[in-house]
Amino acid sequence: MVTSQPVTGGFNLSTVFDTVARAVPDQEVMVWREQRITYAAMNARIDGLAHHLVAQGLGCHTERTGSALAGHESGQDHVGIYLRNGNEYLEAMVASYRARCAAINVNYRYVADELVYLLADARTSVLVYHAEFAPQVAAIRDRLPHLRVLVQVADESGNDLLPGALDYEAVLVTPAPPAGMPTPCGDDLFILYTGGTTGMPKGVLWRHDDIYVSSMGGTVFGGTEPFESYDAVAEHAASGAGRMTMLLVAPFMHGAAQWSTFHMITGGGSIVIPDDVHRFDAAGALTVAIREKAVSFPVVGDAVALPLVEEVERAAAAGTPYDLSGLAAINNGSAPLTPSVRTRILEALPHILLMDAAGSSETGLQMSSMSLKGAEVEAATFTPQADTTVVDEAMSRTFEPGESGGWLARRDRVPLGYLGDAEKTARTFPTIAGVRWSVPGDRADLLEDGRIALLGRDSVTINSGGEKIFVEEVERAIVEHPAVRDVVVVGRPSPRWGSEVVAVVQLHDGASVTDEELRAECGRHVAGYKVPKGFVRVAKVERSPSGKADYRWAAARAVEAEQPG
Repeated sequence: MVTSQPVTGGFNLSTVFDTVARAVPDQEVMVWREQRITYAAMNARIDGLAHHLVAQGLGCHTERTGSALAGHESGQDHVGIYLRNGNEYLEAMVASYRARCAAINVNYRYVADELVYLLADARTSVLVYHAEFAPQVAAIRDRLPHLRVLVQVADESGNDLLPGALDYEAVLVTPAPPAGMPTPCGDDLFILYTGGTTGMPKGVLWRHDDIYVSSMGGTVFGGTEPFESYDAVAEHAASGAGRMTMLLVAPFMHGAAQWSTFHMITGGGSIVIPDDVHRFDAAGALTVAIREKAVSFPVVGDAVALPLVEEVERAAAAGTPYDLSGLAAINNGSAPLTPSVRTRILEALPHILLMDAAGSSETGLQMSSMSLKGAEVEAATFTPQADTTVVDEAMSRTFEPGESGGWLARRDRVPLGYLGDAEKTARTFPTIAGVRWSVPGDRADLLEDGRIALLGRDSVTINSGGEKIFVEEVERAIVEHPAVRDVVVVGRPSPRWGSEVVAVVQLHDGASVTDEELRAECGRHVAGYKVPKGFVRVAKVERSPSGKADYRWAAARAVEAEQPG
């Protein structure tokens, strides 16, 4: 690693991409369907969109350094990215940063009112969207007074260009503005809107330098010290030491996908996208992974891992096994893997390393665990980074090893706040003994050996009869029954218990199981007071495209099927 001067103000993701593109211009950065795009080609496309944004007068209007901007405030214009996976998502995101705007991830499953809420909350100036979403954009554009620029990406939908909208490919040839381009810096904002599965989504504001170093490749995997300079990033990418191919099935609109992508970019690697970006096709994804010699396959909990391992098992049983000898690691994040699915993966693919990462939009990646065949780790138990620990209930001190029932917390490189919400910012990012922490609401125990047992998000914890019940623990217990394919556990109002535990269950096709059998299975893994009082069967458990449980949907199903408890 070279030892040139540190970057002034910290790393910016646009400059990171440009640095790697200049170091390995002919390497492929993305493969999708018939497209094989090199770093140099994508960098040129990014330039064109960035030129257009700057030509529209968009960018950074209030510098963070030396200004009175509070942690929950933004001094930049915001670009909404309303796209499915594809090269355009990465291009639009990086182009926003190059113009010193902040990209906003837009959930493509949102209905009109949800879209209006998010885009208005972010005061979105620009919206880059796939043509398939043009009818939704047309229906809401008059309700968004800050929206100035529409850029439409053509797709298979055949929808016409909206009046006043610009064609994406046409915009990419925009020349540099006569006054030149701004210089992105490490203080610029990386904004990640949370999913809103238990409430309305909030935009988490990060400095580029903090999110890159903590979670997006600025610190080499397994290392503790970040890169010292852009020259060091260029040298690393050119060396090929961290170069690999990753199959990306999670949607780019999810933070974990963006984090994984920039880890690949920092090493000069390639991101491969399955052909079908509308649904997860396990067979298609595996075929692409083999064809492109993918080494890493990120998954998001059982929602991706279960159909994946089912397809591997099916093919093996049929005598047509997939040749996954080149696959080195399956990386899980954002949603937990149940023990039974973890075991099945290691049985079907005994040569791979199965990695679990824990973190959130408000903390970034903060702890991990690794399992090998014959050396599986305990569920929901992780080795934390040096900046991660557990703080007490009152958020007044950090725990000593062996203490339980606290809050998972991270210090140092943490977000600035929530966009437009000073109160929530102060609550989530408290100062403890002179140190600012991020404490987004995950309950945890600090074990005697220094590892952390993650209990679950407090916002979906059930208080039943005075006992606190963590839903993820109950979900892991229920899904151990072989008839259960997926489950979400919620609380339902009860005159006797205050809130009673209810499991919304999806069974495997053709399977049947009684409530008594499910209670018995659950009772083998958790205390009796945690066992659900009721079970609601559904044809399919609803999850976000990232695999996270939709607890609002599950709670509504539980109430609809209410029985005396």
